[in-house]
Amino acid sequence: MTTLWQSLLIAFRALRVNKMRALLTMLGIIIGIAAVIAMVAIGSGASKMISDQIASIGSNLLLVIPGSVTSGGMRSGTGGTPTLTFDDAKAIKAECPSVGEVAPTVRGSAQVVYGNQNWSTIVMGATPEMLTVRDWPLTAGRNFTSSDVDGATKTCLIGQTVAENLFSSTDPVGKIIRIKKIPFTVVGLLEHKGQSPQGQDQDDVIYVPLTTAQRKLFGSQFPNSVGAMMIQARDADVLKKAEEEVTALLDQRHRIGPARERDFSVRNLSEILAVSEQSSKVMSLLLGAVASISLIVGGIGIMNIMLVSVTERTREIGIRMAIGAKQRDILLQFLTEAVLLTTCGGIIGMGLGVVGAMAVSKLMQWPTLISSQAIIIAFLFSAGVGVFFGFYPARKAAALNPIDALRYE
Repeated sequence: MTTLWQSLLIAFRALRVNKMRALLTMLGIIIGIAAVIAMVAIGSGASKMISDQIASIGSNLLLVIPGSVTSGGMRSGTGGTPTLTFDDAKAIKAECPSVGEVAPTVRGSAQVVYGNQNWSTIVMGATPEMLTVRDWPLTAGRNFTSSDVDGATKTCLIGQTVAENLFSSTDPVGKIIRIKKIPFTVVGLLEHKGQSPQGQDQDDVIYVPLTTAQRKLFGSQFPNSVGAMMIQARDADVLKKAEEEVTALLDQRHRIGPARERDFSVRNLSEILAVSEQSSKVMSLLLGAVASISLIVGGIGIMNIMLVSVTERTREIGIRMAIGAKQRDILLQFLTEAVLLTTCGGIIGMGLGVVGAMAVSKLMQWPTLISSQAIIIAFLFSAGVGVFFGFYPARKAAALNPIDALRYE
C-alpha cells in the first residue's frame, strides 16, 4: 500500500511538471469517453422512445386486414375491397380459444365542431373491446358499451389532441360535438398515448360505436363490412397459435381453398414491433462502438507519450535502481502514471458526455437516457486503457540495465 501511494505521488509530480503535455495526452481519452457516454445516451433514449411507442400499441396483437381480390379479371390491391365483416369478428371471438379479445374497426376522417372551434381528425368506429386490446385507459368518463354498439348511439370517446383543440382546458365529458354535422355526446376522454412507431399522433382521434360509424357517418355498399380487426391473444405464449386459429377460421368462412389466394392478411404486430425494437438496440450498440474507436486512438497516444517519458527519464530510472528500487517498483511507477492519465481524462470525459447528452436533448428535442451503468463501464474502460497501453512502456522502463541507464545522456 505504501509503495502504491508513493507511486501515485511520483506520478502526480511527473504530470505536474508537464501540465500541457499531460492535458494533450488526456484529450483523446476525454473525447472518447465523452463520445461514448453521449452516443449511448442518445441511442438508449431513441430505443426507449421506440419501446414506449411499441407499448402504446398494445401487447400480444394480431392485425387482420382485407387482402387483394380478383373479380371479373380486375385485381385490387390489399385493402382495396372490403372482405372482412362484423360477423367474422364475432366468430373469431367465439370459436378461437387462444384469442382473448377482438376489436373490429372502420376508419375515416371528418371535420369536428364544438361551439366556434373546429378540428379535422380521424374518426374510428370500434367496439368497447378496443380499449382493452389497445391497453388504453380513460382519464375521465366511461367507455361506450355493447348497448351503444347494438343501438348505434351517437356517443364518442375523444383523444387528448382533439380535446385540447376543441375544448382547451374545459372538461369535455358530457359536451355535444358535431361530426359531419351530426351531434355526438362525448362520454369519455382517452389517456395520452403519444406517437405511434410510424410517427402518427395517436391522440388525434375520436372513437364512436362501430355500427354508428357504419350506418350514420361513413356508409358503405357493404353495410356489415369492417376495415380491420385488432386481435389480442390470451397471452404471448399462444400468440402464434392464435394466428393459426384465426387464419384457419377465416379460410373456412371465406371459402378459401388450397389453390385460391386469401382475401385477407393476418399480421403479427408483436413480431414486427419486436424487430423495430431490436434494430434500435443494435443502432445504440453501433453508436457506442463507433465512439469507442476514439478511446483506442487515445490509448495509442498515451503509449507514445509514455515511451517518450521513459526515454527522457532514463537517467532518473538508473539512479532509482542504483539506490535500491526493484524492477516491479519501476513498472508500478510508470503504470500508475498511465492509469492516472486515463482516469483523470475519464472523469473529465464523463462530465462532458453527460453535459453533451443533456445539450442534445434540449437543443434538438431528441430523447436521451443517461445510464449510470454506461458511466461506470466507461470509467472502468478508461482505467483499463491505461493499464493496457501503459504496460509496454512501463515494462520497457523496468527492463533497463541500471549501468546503461546511468550512462544515458
